[in-house]
Amino acid sequence: MSRGSNAARGDADVRSGRATGLRGRTERVGRPAFAGVRGDSGDPSADVVKNTALGSYFWCSGTERLICADPAKVRTYAAKAPAADLVVVVSNSTKYGGAGYSGLGSSYGFAGVSTLSSDNSRSSLIAAHEMGHSIGLLADEYTYDTYGTYTGAEPVEPNSTVRTAAQLTSAQAKWYRWLGENDPSGGTVGTYTGSSYHPLGVHRPTADSLMRSLSTTQFNLPGREAMISGFYRYASSLTTATTATTVSRGQTVTVSVTSLAAGLSRLDLRWYVDGTEATQAHGSTSVVPQQLGVTADGQPHTLQARVTDSTAALRDPAAKTAATDTLTWSVAP
Repeated sequence: MSRGSNAARGDADVRSGRATGLRGRTERVGRPAFAGVRGDSGDPSADVVKNTALGSYFWCSGTERLICADPAKVRTYAAKAPAADLVVVVSNSTKYGGAGYSGLGSSYGFAGVSTLSSDNSRSSLIAAHEMGHSIGLLADEYTYDTYGTYTGAEPVEPNSTVRTAAQLTSAQAKWYRWLGENDPSGGTVGTYTGSSYHPLGVHRPTADSLMRSLSTTQFNLPGREAMISGFYRYASSLTTATTATTVSRGQTVTVSVTSLAAGLSRLDLRWYVDGTEATQAHGSTSVVPQQLGVTADGQPHTLQARVTDSTAALRDPAAKTAATDTLTWSVAP
């Protein structure tokens, strides 16, 4: 998140595994934990200690605006919402702060936790920024002079690189497919000096974005692609109430199609019988196998529903593949 002069070090420490983080889809809703206490430890000053339900506190890793929580307490409360994918700790405070970090072990049952304060005027943008870390696995794009020149290996995050634009294109790496495009955050996609807290030696895709500051509400194009890919890692746009794996020729099979990237998704639903598209069912959410040409020939047949997100926000072939979901049934002879 965008914070004060010492914030980057704390944020990096947390996301490296010293605390909890956030990833996942947003279709499940958890249960609140109330402590009856206004504010967190560290609110309004570092010497304030409060007994909150999830042990949340400002000044995590010595950074005032970094909010951390007790992972064990978070796990206990998250267990009240089985199969949680997205865990958010909302601190009862007006103070600006938050965090988005990942790296929890498998024993938690969810990938991580995001934190933010409840009543700050910028909390909604903080939440989106922190989800950028944990859903999109994005780096912070802001910098601090004290970090100097980056001398490490190629960053793992998709929105930070040591390469120039020409080198990205030559290597067909990271956001090379977006270079030169007009960006929703303003300007064009390129390689702008400064990212991952370092003002030199490493580049970001755009002059500004939600991962750099809260002066914009937009992820840049590479960040947007990473966010959509992140949602598809944990969720499916195609579901069904027809839970049986084998259906009859005359049985109605129904599916539901849900956009995971509202305003960006372009979902295309198609049906296949034995691998051949039944074009007459294009876009239909309910079909009957015999109406698609499955005959009573005594042979088993296969019925498949496939939805593809053809949004222009995805250019990476791997991301497009991840945005394709299928459901398959056997049709009894």
